[in-house]
Amino acid sequence: MTDPFTVSILLIAFLAFGGLSMGLAMICGSSVYLIMRGFDPSIASETLLQGLFNSYTLLAIPLFILAADIMNIGSLADRLLRFSQALVGRFKGGLGHVNVVSSLIFSGMSGSAVADAVGMGKIIINMMTKDGKYTKSYAAAITAASATIGPIIPPSIPMVLYALVSDQSVGYLFAAGIMPGLLMGVAMMTMNMIIAHRRGFDVDEAIPLRDMPGVTFRAIPALLLPVILLGGIYGGVMTPTEAAAVAAFYALAISVVLYRSVTAGQFFETLLASARSTATVGILIAGALTFQYVVTRENVPDQLAAFLAQYDLGPVGFLLALNVLFLVLGCILESGAILLIIVPIFIPTAQALGIDLVHFGVVCVVNAMLGLITPPYGLLLFIVSSITKQPLGKIVRDLLPFLFALFVALGIITFVPDFVLWLPRLLGYKG
Repeated sequence: MTDPFTVSILLIAFLAFGGLSMGLAMICGSSVYLIMRGFDPSIASETLLQGLFNSYTLLAIPLFILAADIMNIGSLADRLLRFSQALVGRFKGGLGHVNVVSSLIFSGMSGSAVADAVGMGKIIINMMTKDGKYTKSYAAAITAASATIGPIIPPSIPMVLYALVSDQSVGYLFAAGIMPGLLMGVAMMTMNMIIAHRRGFDVDEAIPLRDMPGVTFRAIPALLLPVILLGGIYGGVMTPTEAAAVAAFYALAISVVLYRSVTAGQFFETLLASARSTATVGILIAGALTFQYVVTRENVPDQLAAFLAQYDLGPVGFLLALNVLFLVLGCILESGAILLIIVPIFIPTAQALGIDLVHFGVVCVVNAMLGLITPPYGLLLFIVSSITKQPLGKIVRDLLPFLFALFVALGIITFVPDFVLWLPRLLGYKG
């Protein structure tokens, strides 16, 4: 007799590679499993509703998406980019540094790599290629690579997804992402400087120091957003979900009232775009919650733990194997699917090996983000290729040095947990 779980997996793979969204594919595969097992198919709906109703934190996702979309249509991105240019634009490979720094700053508001690449990315790519100082493929490569930093530094939609499946504190996960995000930024800027010297990139026109106070002043309202968010969360004033609501309201308020850069028509279009993005994420979460029931029924986590125990990997070997697996999966699966489907299977094993789950979450999220730029799938690669009209092959060639730098950073993040957990412990984390 055909095994229902095998049929479910094959059906999900067939539907997903056939063009159906991963969320819907998982719902279909899970429903077929329930029918073949003789269970009531309504269990899928019940599991989904219980998962959603018990996860107040999930409300943060559509609110962070809305905040990012509002920042993209307002002038916040322009002001932040100008501020970044004033900070690091005067150095060798200046606009490359600006690209990375702007991602670091913008990430403190949107929590989305795609939002960073589509919004800030378009602007900086145009700046880099305008006078022919940088090739389009190089501008696309560094833009895609720097966008992966966004969801590591808080606020972070992937961290919220990990909190959903691991039952860990969103606040501590946010704190744990700060040092790794900064490390990734430094690694990329170092590689950009090396490439700038090798290729003889011109030093970009610097913003005069006398203009710094004015540039900074105009950027202050935008720069205050991450301060308000993180201060509110770690000060105990707001939950992460409430902070997401504040982020959306604050972005709208300063864009409409202070900067007067958003019209009613633009805001309506932004609401529609945010709703579409939220629906996409929502379907993925729905499918993952349903499929998790199937995985639990089949006792997959315990079977996996028993299988790995045969090889006596230990924490270091387990994390190394996991990094390799996630980077391979990143070639074919989107980051949300990895975090919601694959990661929960490994959480019991990580706990059994004594791996801190906040540290484990950061490792998983970093891997999932690097999957966004891992050929051949790499969603961010397709986005920047579409923006620049450059062949994927040329972009990948220019991306490889940045991938190497990010892999070095990933090694430190993976095997030096104290580096990741230093800030959460400073804020009271007992792990």
